[in-house]
Amino acid sequence: MTAGPAGPPVRRLFIWRHGRTEWNATGRFQGQLDPPLDEEGRAQAARTAPQLAAALRAEDTVLVSSDLQRAVDTAGVLASLLGLPVRIDDRLREHGLGSWEGLTRDEVAARHPDQYEDWISGRPVPGRGGEAQADVAARAVAAVADLPPASTAVLVTHGGTAGRLVEALLGLGPEQRRLFGPLGNCHWSELSHQATGWRLMRHNVSVPTPGQQEGGSRRSGDRGAFHRPSATDVPDALRSGATPEEAAPAPVSDADAAG
Repeated sequence: MTAGPAGPPVRRLFIWRHGRTEWNATGRFQGQLDPPLDEEGRAQAARTAPQLAAALRAEDTVLVSSDLQRAVDTAGVLASLLGLPVRIDDRLREHGLGSWEGLTRDEVAARHPDQYEDWISGRPVPGRGGEAQADVAARAVAAVADLPPASTAVLVTHGGTAGRLVEALLGLGPEQRRLFGPLGNCHWSELSHQATGWRLMRHNVSVPTPGQQEGGSRRSGDRGAFHRPSATDVPDALRSGATPEEAAPAPVSDADAAG
């Protein structure tokens, strides 16, 4: 993203993926279709919003959401804690996936085997319809450029759009699309604008579910300190699932960490 002479309208940016839907849980591509948050997705938002609110440190903040309801409902939980309105910007909606929307991974593989092979090989997927990756990035970057002046912005969006936006802000090219793992449901990334441009400060950060220790499991009898791994560690990205444009199916059922 090229900033103007005065730089971007915000200097700190949180990119937050919406909570889980039933389609995420069952491996069904969502795209711009709009299934609601499921029970776990609502619980994720309730767990995560207080952590994000604390991270904002009472800064001058603007909260903007995709117009899809799963994002709006996730944003609403944070808005109630911050006492802020939720601005809606349809440029933050998910990557349109054309004929794949509403299908599971298995259904795509059966009905569109050539497209599916392109996807799992990391190639562009011709013939599917929907949106080009560059178009998704362009609209998301435009949404950032049009933010009102503030110290911090929280953008509540989707896995595919979040990936394209982070790549564009960092100046990464198409050959570097797999450099970062996709955001899991209700995970976020934090970027800071510094003298040389945008810098990724944290990626794929999450709040553990109740009873889950941060960073993984501890061996029986181990009473030592438990250190949480970096939020960019590959295992966390793999648990999040693969996006329609980024990677082969991960060993979880979320077909659409882009959803």
